Parts: sequence; C-alpha cells; structure tokens
Amino acid sequence: MAEKGGGGGEEVKVLKTWSSLFGLRVIWALKLKGIPYDSIDEDLANKSDLLLHYNPVHKKVPVLIHNGKPVCESLVILEYIDEAWSQNPPRLLPRDPVQRASARFWAKFADEKAFQSMRQALTNEGKEQEEGLASIAENLK
Repeated sequence: MAEKGGGGGEEVKVLKTWSSLFGLRVIWALKLKGIPYDSIDEDLANKSDLLLHYNPVHKKVPVLIHNGKPVCESLVILEYIDEAWSQNPPRLLPRDPVQRASARFWAKFADEKAFQSMRQALTNEGKEQEEGLASIAENLK
C-alpha cells in the first residue's frame, strides 16, 4: 500500500514494513520536512524484487529511494534526509558538532542497546525475559 505525497519534481519512495519503528522514523522525518513520498510496505517473508534490487547487501527495510538512488539503514537515511533537504526546516540534527555527535551517540545507543533489551523482554519467557527487563531498567538510567 502506498501513501502518496503531493507535487514536486523529485521521486521519493520508502520501502518499509507496517510494524517497523525504524521505517516509521523515516516517515516521520519526511513528514517533518514536508517531503512528498510514496510508502511501500514490504512482506519480509516474501521480499520484493524492488527491495532485493535496492538493498542487495542486507535485504532489509527501511530503504529510501531518492530519484532512483537507494539509501539504506534508518539512521543513515535520517542524516541523508537532513542533508539532501537542508533548506526544509526543521533540522533533524543540531548544527553544533558536539551536539550532533551526542545525538548520533544516543540514536545508536537506542538502536543497539535499548531496542535489543525490549526485544529480549517481549519475545522471551522466564529468565531471559527477566534479564531483558533488568536491561531495560538499566538502559533507562
């Protein structure tokens, strides 16, 4: 299913799944910047030729396709959106290099630590679930 933006001479597509927070962050960034796009939901159990063509390395979503050129990995996509449409407010990352580095650190921490703990707590039972919940509490500190 595609969600179509309005007007503009640029072609922007996002390959994602309905359930992915990583795809959702890309959609939010495009909406914040006012960038028209087509949203294409992928079935990861039956990956489309489009996905395999535009992300042949990892074969996963999200993928941003801008005028036929792919950008993969959600945090990389967010930085690309901020740079490619720098004239569109708001900025997604601060201009100050130290603040920008801090934002990148916390985004990476969320992806690698916080989401992993949540996944462990939600998809396991018993001791593994308890360890995931303890990890969530530690990460939030």
